[in-house]
Amino acid sequence: MTRPSDGTLERSVAIVTGASSGIGAATCRRLAAAGANVVLAARSEDRLTELATELEAEHGVETLVVPTNVREEDEVDALIDETVATFGGIDVLVNNAGLSRGSDVAEMTTEEYETMQETNVDGVFYATRAAIPHVRERDGHLIFVGSFAGQYPRSFNPVYAASKWWVRGFAKSVAAQVGDDDVGVTIVNPAEVRSEFETTDGKTFAEHFETGEASEPEEVADAIVFAASQEGSSVSELDINRRDKFADGF
Repeated sequence: MTRPSDGTLERSVAIVTGASSGIGAATCRRLAAAGANVVLAARSEDRLTELATELEAEHGVETLVVPTNVREEDEVDALIDETVATFGGIDVLVNNAGLSRGSDVAEMTTEEYETMQETNVDGVFYATRAAIPHVRERDGHLIFVGSFAGQYPRSFNPVYAASKWWVRGFAKSVAAQVGDDDVGVTIVNPAEVRSEFETTDGKTFAEHFETGEASEPEEVADAIVFAASQEGSSVSELDINRRDKFADGF
């Protein structure tokens, strides 16, 4: 590893999918503040480029912008290949890209179902599969952004919930497979986060919740960077909930 003994991420190489906004963008900022070189992946090249310029100016790190639709296997493979060609390896992969569509199963369109499946499940598989050999070489970390919805029954949008249950189960099983190779695997489970993520009524969480009513992207990003900073241990799972999450049921 290139990280120094103080546990920071100085000179490490971190890939963040879904990096253009919300948790992804906040994670890029926190990683850069910790000294990591950041690879920004999402579909919006303009937003990625703007964020990369900010990171380089404020933190003096190197960045790489790779426009990527995680639903496309070839694009994900290209993301990993370009990262390795540019930086020589990968220390951290943050599987953050994800979305929600529709709600009631009986009324959900096939397109909505496939969009969630291909993004939340297939994209995580493509990125993890391609990154494992490189992360293994650096004794690095695979980090998965799960969800509160992937831990408890979900009366609204069971398909989204199921995709996050898959992410959680996949991550834990990957941990069992690569733990002997000194690869850390962490699942971070946010509940509601004030971001551009859409609620079932079409509003974003940032529109739906006032400040203080839900977690902020930076709080989730802090948890991700904490997990990525561990050297000898692996943080198995972290839950990020607003403080009254369990007060009146869920």
